[in-house]
Amino acid sequence: MAESFTFCSLLAFLLLLSVHLADVKSRISISRSSSPEELLGFLNMQEKLSHLHFYFHDLVSGPNPTAVRVAEAAMTNRSPTGFGLVAMVDDLLTEGPEPTSKLVGRAQGIYASADMDQLGLLMVLNFAFMEGKYNGSSLSMLGRNAALSGVREMPIVGGSGLFRFARGYAKAKTHTFDVRSGDAVVEYDVYVFHY
Repeated sequence: MAESFTFCSLLAFLLLLSVHLADVKSRISISRSSSPEELLGFLNMQEKLSHLHFYFHDLVSGPNPTAVRVAEAAMTNRSPTGFGLVAMVDDLLTEGPEPTSKLVGRAQGIYASADMDQLGLLMVLNFAFMEGKYNGSSLSMLGRNAALSGVREMPIVGGSGLFRFARGYAKAKTHTFDVRSGDAVVEYDVYVFHY
């Protein structure tokens, strides 16, 4: 009797295992029959290159700063580069260099002084667009900003909305910098591939 119970249990187990494996196999073959383009929804879409031009207004002074210090190291104020400083930003992006120029979006994220020898910032920003064709879309920038260089290049590592799967680079050039207040206006040219 015990032998027939063991045999029946083994037979039931093997039957369940084969049904499970058949189910797994059918799922695998379904996912393999779809290309990544089909699964991600851009099968018939062409990749394009877009160029965006705007001005970044970094205000650290006055009654309504758009960049505020949120952390610093014990040595930050003694460091010639401000090493250890971390700032949270919600900077305006405009069509022209004037603060009254048409608003096209905001730069939101952080920058941090990450170099002990020269002014080098770690930039972690989302460019959130609020106007025109790209309204509601964003680009993500992550890279090193050698702020005292004439032209800096930083990678664009992703995006959302019309910028899904974005990749490219941003070129930044200081338009104006007020030594006393620390406020700056930076011109950006951004080149991105996207679908």
